[in-house]
Formats: sequence, C-alpha cells, structure tokens
Amino acid sequence: MSVIGPALGAAAGLAGAGAAAGPLTSGRGRATAAGAGTAGAGIAGLVAGVAALGGARWSMELPGLLPLAGVHLAVDALSGLFMAVAGAVVAAVAVYGIGYARGHTGHGGHGAGSCGAQTVLPLFALTLVLVPAAASVSTFLVLWELMALTSLLLVLAEHRERSSVREAGVWYAVMTHLGFILLLIGLVWLAASAGGEDFAALREGAHDVSAPVRGAVFVLLAAGFTSKAGAVPLHAWLPRAHPEAPSHVSALMSAAMVNLGIYGIVRVGFDLLGGGPLWWWLGLIAVGALSAVYGILQAAMASDLKRLLAYSTSENMGLVLIGVGAAGLFAASGNAALAALALAAALLHVANHSAFKALLFCAAGSVLRATGLRDLDRLGGLRARMPATAALFALAALGAVALPPGNGFISEWLLLQSLIHGLVVPGVAPAIVLPLGGAVIALSAGLAAAVFVKAMGVGFFARPRSEQAANAKESPPSMLAGMGLLAAACAGLALVPGVLGSGLDRAVAAAGLAGRGAVSGGGTQLRLEAVSASLSPLWVVLALTVALAVAAGLPRLIDRRRRRTKDRLWDCGGGAPTPRMAYTATSFAEPLQRVFDDVLAPEQDVNVTPVRESAYLVERVRYQRRVPDRLEHRLYEPVLAGLSRVGQEARRLASGSVHLYLGYGFFALVALFVALVVGW
Repeated sequence: MSVIGPALGAAAGLAGAGAAAGPLTSGRGRATAAGAGTAGAGIAGLVAGVAALGGARWSMELPGLLPLAGVHLAVDALSGLFMAVAGAVVAAVAVYGIGYARGHTGHGGHGAGSCGAQTVLPLFALTLVLVPAAASVSTFLVLWELMALTSLLLVLAEHRERSSVREAGVWYAVMTHLGFILLLIGLVWLAASAGGEDFAALREGAHDVSAPVRGAVFVLLAAGFTSKAGAVPLHAWLPRAHPEAPSHVSALMSAAMVNLGIYGIVRVGFDLLGGGPLWWWLGLIAVGALSAVYGILQAAMASDLKRLLAYSTSENMGLVLIGVGAAGLFAASGNAALAALALAAALLHVANHSAFKALLFCAAGSVLRATGLRDLDRLGGLRARMPATAALFALAALGAVALPPGNGFISEWLLLQSLIHGLVVPGVAPAIVLPLGGAVIALSAGLAAAVFVKAMGVGFFARPRSEQAANAKESPPSMLAGMGLLAAACAGLALVPGVLGSGLDRAVAAAGLAGRGAVSGGGTQLRLEAVSASLSPLWVVLALTVALAVAAGLPRLIDRRRRRTKDRLWDCGGGAPTPRMAYTATSFAEPLQRVFDDVLAPEQDVNVTPVRESAYLVERVRYQRRVPDRLEHRLYEPVLAGLSRVGQEARRLASGSVHLYLGYGFFALVALFVALVVGW
C-alpha cells in the first residue's frame, strides 16, 4: 500500500485542525496551534512527495465530492517533486511563523497573528500541497482558485495598518484572476477538443487535436501559468504583493506558490500535450530571458528589502523558464538526452530557489520584526545586533548569486551545461537562442552578486542609519528554528545534490521525456550521462575552504615576525566617519543604473525654491530620482487609463430611467432570439 494516500489525508486533517484552531483559541496559543497544524500538513506533504520521487504512484476518485465532474487525484514523480518542495517550505515556514505571528498582531486583533489570518494560513498551505495532485480539469481549477483566494486574504492581513496593502491586494486579485480566466479558457478548450476532462483522457485525445488548437491552448495556458510564476510582463502583482504580505506568507508565495506556475507549464506542455513545435519553446525561452534580466535589474535598483527579493523571484523563475524552454526545444529537435538534462536542471533550480528564497524572506521578516523597517537606506549595523539573522541571510544570499558553495550554483551549472552542449543541435534557431540563453544566465548571475552585496553590505554591515536599526534585537527562538531548517536544506542541496539524482530522473520521465538517466549520482557527486561530465560540490567546497584558510592564515604567520605598532588611523582632520558618509542602497546601485540607463529609463525631478525677496538667490534645491517599472509604465498604465475612460463613458448608459432599462432588456432578448435562430 502506498504511503501517499494516508499522507495526503493526514495533511488535510492537520490543516483542518490548524484552521479550526484560529477561531477556537486566542493569544499566543492561536499562533502555536495554527502553526503546528500548518507544519504538520507540510510534513505530510513532504512525506507524500518523497514517496512519489522514490517511485510510488497513487490515484483516487471521489465522484460525489464535486458536482458533475467529481474529484480526481493522482500523484506521480513530477507531482511528487513539487509536492515535496512545497511541503518542506510549508513545514519550516510554519515553525518560523509561530514566533512571527506573535509579534504582528495589530490593534483590534488584526494583522498576521489575527484570527482570520491564522485560520486561512493552514488552508493556503494545504492547497500548495494538493494542487500538484489534481488529475482533472475541474479539480485543478477548483484547487487553483482556492489557492488564489486564500493567498489573497493573507496578502490583505495587514490592510488596516497601511494603505499600500489594499492597493497591492487589488493588483494581486486582478492579475491572479485574469490568469485564472486564461487557464479556464485553455483547459476547457483542450478538454472539449480531446473528448474528456480528466488528465488521462487529455493525454489520449491531445494527439487528435488540430495543430492550431494545440498552439492556441498552449499560448493561453502558458500565459496563465507564467502570470502565477511572476514572469515578465505579467509580473506586476509580484513586487506589490510580496512586500506587503506578512513575511512568512511572502516566503510561502515566493518559494512554493510561484513554483506551481512552472508545474503547470511542464505538466501541460510535455505531459498532456506531448510536446510541441519549436515556436512554443522559443517563446518560452524569450519570456524567461526577459524575466531573468529585467527582474534582476529591478532588484538592483530597489531599496526596499522585500521588493528586492520579490524581483529576485522573477529573475529565478526566468532562469527556470529558460531551462523548460530549452528542454522543449531539444525534444522538438529530436535530442531526448539533452531535453532530459535541461528539464532536470530547471526542476533542480526550482528546489534550490525555494530553499534560499524562503530563507531570504524569513530573514527579511526577522529584520522587519526587529526594526519595523524595510528600507535599506535606513538600516545598517544589524550584523552586530542580529548575528544569527545576518549569518542566515548571508547563507541564503550565497545561494542566490549562484556561487559555490551556495546551493544555486549546481542547478545553474547544470543549466549552462545543457545550453552549451545543445549547440550540436542543428538549426538556425538553436544556434542563435542557446548562446543568448547562456549569456543571460551569466549576466543575471553577475547582477545578482551586486544585488546581494548591496543588501548585505548596506543592511547588515554598514553603520545604523536610524534609531530602530541601532536598537534592533535578535528574533525569538521559534523564528530562528524555522530559518535553521531552511538553512539546513540549503546546505544539503549545496553539498549533496546527488541524492536527488534518481528523483529528478523519475520526475523528468513522468513529464513524458524519453531521455532517462541524464542526471544520476549519489550523495556528493552528480553525473551527467548525456554530456559525460560530473561535479562533486562537496570537493569544491573543501577546496575553497582550504584556499581561504591558506589565504587568511599565511599572512598572519608571516606577520608574526614583524614588529607591529598600533596607532589611530589618520582621518585627514575630518573626524570619525558618520553613517551619512557611507554608501546607501541607492548610491551603491547608481553605477549600474548608469550602465543600463536606456533600459531602466529613470525619472528625475529638480525643484528649485528661490528666496522670496529675489529670484536669483536660491533657498532650497530638491533633487529626486526614481526608477519606475518601465514595462508597467508602458503596458499597464495605458490599459488602466483606457478602462477608466470606458468606465466614465459607460456611466451615461445608467441614467436612472426605467424606460431606458426596459429598452435594454427588450433589445437584448431580441438579439438572443436572433442568435439562436442563426445558430440553429
């Protein structure tokens, strides 16, 4: 008997118990009870996912639970990978959230620790685990919508404290439901064309669907799923919702929820539709490249710590989309081994990104709890005051910049290997796209290094620039414990990624790619059978450790023989440096801003106030420079302005006249009859 079914049942029961604890308990006990239920649901999801990655399969039908269609659930290795990642993130973040929620209950019982937020949190966690288990169109759409609604309620948890939360909630609600509409149209169209709504029927009937319909369905579904993944240009909700949501909710959204957009593309594009022509995957690579570069550029300009991390999520999802698109391109070109390698690299980066991004958001929440600030320009000095949080943030940042011994290094190395060796694939498109994809990965990694050097240097190592930063204190043990679990996951994925080799192989096979065995290994070594390469991250880390020890210790040994004189450093008569003399996040990013000035299109404003008695004497000069989201400015603002004009004009139709309204009804009824007659 498979353990998957009982584990999912336990996840549902524990999440239900955690949700019931919200209204039934109060005070500190509410956060503990809800957090324990959420963590239990995450652990159960992790167990089910690991079992599926080990080769177990499970399915269930509940015909009476959902009207007309019923509920269809099935778990294979591909579902198991996303389920295990979501479960692990949920479990660690739930432990962290116990301490975080206790310190974020606003006036009147509102905020992250409120009854409503603690009731919804376990339900949101359960949907993250169950969405990959959906095995029919109706089941998938219901679970997807439940995930969207519960996450929206959590984003709005602190709406009474800041007006920006309400604005972020509106953007998120609109964007997520536009994405849902695209998914609804695409999946219903596919089900109608394939002759069934469960995934098994879609696999069998998809080959009989005409090529134009398959292409239209893929475009609709890819747009809906990339919107959830935060890919450019459908990313507008992400830099708004992530900063304004409670930090543990931001961690769940950025490290687990966005992954399900990738899951949807892989499940539909490879499994249900069975692959497609080159233009599908070239478009996906283009979207991924745009997301990676644009996302990390916006992160480099951001001074809000959580907004910086949100744009970093867009960048990493772009890298994953490059891998998924490359896998489809190789499969369409007939190279199954490289297709399997590229998809395995993308799936491994999903797991790595979830680990380090959840830790980054939790560390940012720790800073927010201690200081009440997200602005890097007002932080500083936190390394001495919050040493554990600083060390954990540094570990996660190392993974985000894709340098050894960070856990992001191995997956980006695999992705680069697949793109470099993919140059043997014949055709003009691969010869152009693959080198550009490799260049995008290298550029994004370099910019990511600048981004997180800025975050660490300005936020943790510089002198404190505000009273709140100067008085910061370390987070409580439960928060540190949750971050410690995520740090252990980062370390494990960085040092022994080979333990995932067989699981990745099964997940790639479950997606429908024939090139099995592209990634294998055990423990410390990862072998690439398709390109005859291998890597042992543990040996890389040991070599780096020895090199650093020699570089740090050798000068000390030599210097012992010399006489040293201690004296005060000459300060040129200027006195001791002050925080105003140090780099801010804005000034650190200014050289990068100049390099990418044409892409970012910064806006500046100089306001000169003259002296009242004479226009030739200046009393004050105010200089302001900001870097808006250019795509949002060019794409969304004209659409919103047009909708506003349409709404203003439409008000004329509602004049209050009963006779006019009766006329509307009459002509609508006549038009309906005409349509029925013509259609008949």
